[in-house]
Amino acid sequence: MAVNVIPMRWRVAARRSLMAAGLALTLLACSSEAPAPQGAGGGAPGGGGSIPVAAFEIQPRDLSRQLSLSGTVEPRVSVRLAARTSGAVESVRVEEGQVVALGDTLATLDMAEARAELARARAEENAARLEYRRAAELRTRGVVSEAQYEIAQVALQGAQSEQALWRTRVEFGTILSPLGGVVTAKHIEPGEAVQSQSTLFELASLDELVIRFGVSELDVVHLSAGLTTPIRFDALPALELEGVVRRIFPVAQTGSRLVTVEVALPADANQQGVRPGFLARMRAAIDSRPNTLVVPASAIGVERDNAYVFVIDDGQLHRRDIRVGVTRGQWTEVLEGLSAGEMVLASNPIEMRAGQPVRIVTMRNDVHAH
Repeated sequence: MAVNVIPMRWRVAARRSLMAAGLALTLLACSSEAPAPQGAGGGAPGGGGSIPVAAFEIQPRDLSRQLSLSGTVEPRVSVRLAARTSGAVESVRVEEGQVVALGDTLATLDMAEARAELARARAEENAARLEYRRAAELRTRGVVSEAQYEIAQVALQGAQSEQALWRTRVEFGTILSPLGGVVTAKHIEPGEAVQSQSTLFELASLDELVIRFGVSELDVVHLSAGLTTPIRFDALPALELEGVVRRIFPVAQTGSRLVTVEVALPADANQQGVRPGFLARMRAAIDSRPNTLVVPASAIGVERDNAYVFVIDDGQLHRRDIRVGVTRGQWTEVLEGLSAGEMVLASNPIEMRAGQPVRIVTMRNDVHAH
């Protein structure tokens, strides 16, 4: 069987002819390809020469700052009741948690010695009064001098003062409640000896519960007396009460620079289960900025102290100078230069240029401003 053998030089020439024909077809196809239409803001379908980018649609957002604080519930009025004299505890009439009224007797001290001194002082006052009356009668008769009369008068006044002193000391032996409230602590038992100024009881008015929060000097300027704020409690997760800023302390703490802000709870907070010592949490919107136009902070470029962004329009980038306000997290407030509904480049604009063709492949509006 005969086999046709093709010379080597012919095979090389044929290969070169095929390559030239393929190249010609490729160039013809490229020259006849029409440019892809570009939609408004959407970039060129098919992506011929355009860069894929992420975009952000300008929309109003709430850029108000959330202030979150925690503090301990405490009574606005609390008293550490101290002994005003020394002595042995004779009786204790209340326990912790007991409700007392103003003037109720809480305890008594053994005042036997003071009562004996009071009896002596009364006797001395009676004697001094008799002597004064006698001197006054003799003075009208001219038997005693004016000086003797005045001496008797002064002696009577001294005896009266001595009696009042011992009467007061006896009264100190009865421990009375200085307010209407609840006994929160009891530090004595019958038979114990107490000294003057020793703490006997602690009382609090549970009708007025407050929380004192430490607020940063940067945040306290946005608070004012009368502001209402929701209050929640770790111990009562289902309960939310409305607190009112009662007062703001005039001076910041030296070390922490925190300013104490006192928030009052409703009068029935204790009846709803809130007790002193509970941990309370406050969350309030401060520096209110609702319906604020924002852009991602990463989308802003700065050149010669001027802020700018790239607006995407008709598939191209257009540089737009803007005036910015505050920055909250990843968002920056736009004061001038942009309108709601416009599309801007959501990424760093430094490596981009005006007029550059782009196509949007993703949107960044799915992240909440807060």
